[in-house]
Amino acid sequence: MSSARRAKGYLHGFTPEERDRLYRQARFLEYKVHENLPFRRSRKLLEVGCGVGAQTEILLRRFPDLHVTGVDASPPNLEAARTFLAGLGWAASRFDLCEGDAGSLQFEADTFDSAFLCWILEHVGEPARVLSEVRRVLRPGSPVVVTEVQNATFFLDPYSPHTLAYWMAFNDHQLELGGDPFVGAKLGNLLQAVGFSDITTKVRTFHLDNRRVSERREFIAFWAELLLSGAEGLLAAGAVDPETVEGMKVELETVSRDPNAVFFYSFVQARARAS
Repeated sequence: MSSARRAKGYLHGFTPEERDRLYRQARFLEYKVHENLPFRRSRKLLEVGCGVGAQTEILLRRFPDLHVTGVDASPPNLEAARTFLAGLGWAASRFDLCEGDAGSLQFEADTFDSAFLCWILEHVGEPARVLSEVRRVLRPGSPVVVTEVQNATFFLDPYSPHTLAYWMAFNDHQLELGGDPFVGAKLGNLLQAVGFSDITTKVRTFHLDNRRVSERREFIAFWAELLLSGAEGLLAAGAVDPETVEGMKVELETVSRDPNAVFFYSFVQARARAS
């Protein structure tokens, strides 16, 4: 970002393993993130923070008349996205990928008729500036959908002290990098502050217990992969020690096998229209 409060890094790193994890994550959470999106009449969508193209693929697949312009600040991400999307014959000529600063978009006003942001504002220094730029390049009345984390909601039973200590360090480190692991709860205020209208927010919750045993097991495995994707960076920064990481691995394995385990986490999806 070129803004005054610039984020200093991506907690998960830019590795082939992280790229593959993002593809799995997008598909795993698709049924929650992409439910009833308001893009049926859209033709020119802006995706801010397109990353490796994981969400782009889903948007193109779900909306066959859509053309997506993706913007990302990472050249390795964009290279991965181009390779991935180019391998999908049905996506040919339906996407453009651009390197750019989300806080200073290189598009004219009123260029797009919809916008999509997913797991991006948690990594930027000034989310209001990004949303203001999105509003500028949208035509009046265009829908925007913003999906973000709310990391204060995480709960796990049986009690797992290493996992909770790691989670606190995970969030603290993201704050130190200039991001915001709690931005989901702030989306309504942010969208209103920069001039969007018809703003709604919906809390999307994963509450998995003995009523959904198979899904609980799958989700804990997914969550363990997400947590461990940040371990290298946290260890390098001295934010956690190896004992905490190893203790977390043992706890997550124990929880995954516990017949009475409980997993709880919520994220927030906001929808609005450009004024």
